Amino acid sequence: MRRFFRRYILHNFGLKLLALLVATGLWYSVARDPLTEIAINVPIEFHNVPEKLVISTEIIPQAQIRVRGPARVVRQMAQEDIHPIIDLSGVMPGERTFDLTSRQIHMSNEVEVVQVVPSHLKISFDRSARKEVEIKPRVTGSFASGFRILETEVTPQRVEIVGPEQRVKMIENAVTDPVDATGVMGRASFTTNVYIPDPLVRPVKPDPVRVTVITEKNTQKPGVP
Repeated sequence: MRRFFRRYILHNFGLKLLALLVATGLWYSVARDPLTEIAINVPIEFHNVPEKLVISTEIIPQAQIRVRGPARVVRQMAQEDIHPIIDLSGVMPGERTFDLTSRQIHMSNEVEVVQVVPSHLKISFDRSARKEVEIKPRVTGSFASGFRILETEVTPQRVEIVGPEQRVKMIENAVTDPVDATGVMGRASFTTNVYIPDPLVRPVKPDPVRVTVITEKNTQKPGVP
């Protein structure tokens, strides 16, 4: 009996005691770690988007994911740890409703999804289309006494735009950001950007454009049409 006690109990007693203390500490920390529930807002990810297909819905809400798990894990969770994914394989132009449940949520296995808001969402799709449109300048400001605008020039004169086909068809022209030509006498050039009024349509190459304002002396007598 003494041999057994010395061989299996007292041998490396310090290491065994340390292991026991560590195990007890881990058990205690886990046992006292309560379940915690939080809600995190994260952007919805769209995977496997078909070629030449674009989303034509203007506003896509973020997903609010309510998760539950050990407090030590939940408190450290951030947006980049949760991925609500919708698979767009095989989607065609038109409207489609997608379910958003715990099956679409990819995250740590230590927590569980309690609720997803919205639980489903409707999204519109369209073919991607391009076309060229004219660029129209917007000129503001007060001119010197007796001067008026003779001509405005834009370089380049046209821009190629891209976006959902039905929306691209409705765009007749692009405009520049306002150019303040206050005090211009003769000719002055300004560098500015092109603006497309539809948020889902954009320039293919969003390069700056040059607007040249040409003014002339108004020789017309007051009161003479």
